[in-house]
Amino acid sequence: MKLLACVWQTWGIARPCLVVCAGTLTVGAGAPSATQNAGANTYTVTIEGMRFDPQTLTVHRGDRVVWINRDLFPHTATATSKAFDSRSIAPNVSWAYRARTVGEFDYGCTFHPTMRARLVVEPRAKAPITRTNRAGTLR
Repeated sequence: MKLLACVWQTWGIARPCLVVCAGTLTVGAGAPSATQNAGANTYTVTIEGMRFDPQTLTVHRGDRVVWINRDLFPHTATATSKAFDSRSIAPNVSWAYRARTVGEFDYGCTFHPTMRARLVVEPRAKAPITRTNRAGTLR
């Protein structure tokens, strides 16, 4: 367990808070990071400089996407299709989404309409089925 300090923002008022984390988040410098977790991966989108990085992220169904706001202003990650909506993500705070629906999702920040990006969710590949013959060897 880890104890992290953060800022919680409600109605524009920042309040300090503590968050207890049971897992570990790996953050890459400008690139998506993946952490293996029971067949699903965790990917990171960094919000910084009034943009999402990476601008297009491809994941598999069941993967987790974490948006981390490294900017000075609050932002959202809101799908045009309404498939997901982070609501306000305060500076130095993150929000996570589990990708359950296959498709391409354009999203952006509702506060800053020029901030646009895309999340592509692909089906998860199934494990290959192996068969044995009567002698017990693989075909």
